[in-house]
Amino acid sequence: MCDTCGCGDSELVPVEVQKRVLEDNDHRAAHNREHFDRQGLLALNLMGSPGCGKTALLEATAGQSGLCLAAMSGDLATDNDADRLKAAGIPSLSITTGSACHLDAAMVHHALHHLEMDGAEVLVVENVGNLVCPAIYDLGQHANVVALSVTEGEDKPLKYPVMFQKADLVLLTKVDLLPHLPGVDAGRIRDNLARVTPAEVLEVSAVNGQGLEEWIGWVLRQRPKAVASA
Repeated sequence: MCDTCGCGDSELVPVEVQKRVLEDNDHRAAHNREHFDRQGLLALNLMGSPGCGKTALLEATAGQSGLCLAAMSGDLATDNDADRLKAAGIPSLSITTGSACHLDAAMVHHALHHLEMDGAEVLVVENVGNLVCPAIYDLGQHANVVALSVTEGEDKPLKYPVMFQKADLVLLTKVDLLPHLPGVDAGRIRDNLARVTPAEVLEVSAVNGQGLEEWIGWVLRQRPKAVASA
């Protein structure tokens, strides 16, 4: 739980305080969106559990997309993900949150002024690993992408519906592991997703490249959202 906003716990933080926090965040998010639009930069909020494969997906995307990517990686305590992305050739900056279990618009705005993004076409904000709080905070992004690993269990969309309801795209990751996961059925995961969200679902693997072409195609189709506002 985040000790700054309470993340919906009205006993820890009063409802009126939470409302003010979110209203202030939305104002800052609108300012971020103005930044992105002026630069013709597509901003994606990539969310998912710890270990679901967000960083690996971006590493694989950088190697195949031809897009000029930049990234911000949220983490409570390390720069590990940002370092991995830099090694993959993606200009990246770590946002270390301490006890906060999500990124907010102010954190992203601060990072915008410290990340070298010359020539970047797509900024991916890799949110803190969490299937709850990141869904609540607008960062100024143009679209939300949620990564769900096949190793997490078929019922995750039903247990954490708000996250998936906020998604514009769901990436079912690590599908290369399905042959080694008896009892896990991608079809049942898709069925559960369909019960909570109308979002498109793509099956991807950062290991063997499955679905990466479709994922990159989806990103390319989102680009006009940013370019039209530039």
